[in-house]
Amino acid sequence: MATPDIANLTIANPISAADQATLLPTSHTKPGDIPPHRSHDPINNLKRSDPFQFGSRYLLPEDNPFEFNAWDHVEPSAEELIRFEAQLEAQRAAPVSDFDRNRFNTEPAKWWNRFYANNTSNFFKDRKWLQQEFPILSHVTQKDAGKRTLLEVGAGAGNTCFPILRGNENEELKVYACDFSQKAIDLIRESEGYDEEHLRAEVWDVASADLPPGLEEGAVDVVIMVFVFSALHPTQWKQAVFNVWRLLKPDGEVCFRDYGRGDLAQVRMKKGRWMEENFYIRGDGTRVYFFGQDELKTIWSGEMFRGEDNHESNGVQENIMAAISTTSEPAAWFKIASLGVDRRLLINRHKQLKMYRCWMQGRFQKPRAVETK
Repeated sequence: MATPDIANLTIANPISAADQATLLPTSHTKPGDIPPHRSHDPINNLKRSDPFQFGSRYLLPEDNPFEFNAWDHVEPSAEELIRFEAQLEAQRAAPVSDFDRNRFNTEPAKWWNRFYANNTSNFFKDRKWLQQEFPILSHVTQKDAGKRTLLEVGAGAGNTCFPILRGNENEELKVYACDFSQKAIDLIRESEGYDEEHLRAEVWDVASADLPPGLEEGAVDVVIMVFVFSALHPTQWKQAVFNVWRLLKPDGEVCFRDYGRGDLAQVRMKKGRWMEENFYIRGDGTRVYFFGQDELKTIWSGEMFRGEDNHESNGVQENIMAAISTTSEPAAWFKIASLGVDRRLLINRHKQLKMYRCWMQGRFQKPRAVETK
């Protein structure tokens, strides 16, 4: 059986010869020479830093994987990929019922409202790592950055916008936090940190024909999309990307992170969850898609949508693309400034289990000048 190619398996940051010299196992180092990412000392261990510097702990052939709780840039073995393919076959063989497929696709907002009603803001962790992963967020929050507009799509309970504002030194920064769920927006507005001078929270569906309240075309410097694009049905991708393109200024940037194909969450999907290839319904009724690297390139560059009919024909949220047929489409969508696969091997040392996580992370930039057709 051929080994499947899952999410274009590559190591985002291969180990250089110089790096290898600093990543020797503990037995090869002198006392006091242990690098922080290999140390069990709570003071010296990078896992204790805030935020944790991901990407620093490589699993070398001589290492014992069960020595630490996590390793970076670890690709699944051939055996793991075969097991994953077997899981996919089992999922395809037991898909969601037609009744449930229609129910979950027709009223997605209903299930997200229930999700946030059951999981308050205390359930979520603040994303303190965002500025580390997306340096542009540090730039727009600097004291002399000037007038800047930041839009978060899929703001949830505010675990991105509030940490950004807490570290903000730019008096001219305005953050728009938008979410599909009214309940999520209520959680943000009811928070003690909600400051209308710098933050505006609004209900908005990124795949709708409308733009967010208070925002016009070409008004946004940075769009944050973290674990939100995967909640859309594939037929909604084009409208969503087009809306983001409309909102951004020339040279504006999208900070993107989402689930990658072969992630543990996909592998663990039970029977009755598979709706379409790589598209599932969770137990709480919310939807999730798992992306491949090349797939995201074709989506955000616009290559996927060239020459296709602008109107859906599958009955899922009919006329979602209607706005595009009456609005000039960009001939050039986004420049792929960066797009990588972020892999992490999580270890349950008590049960001796290996769990492979896979995420896609990228930066997409709106071209300075484009022709429209």
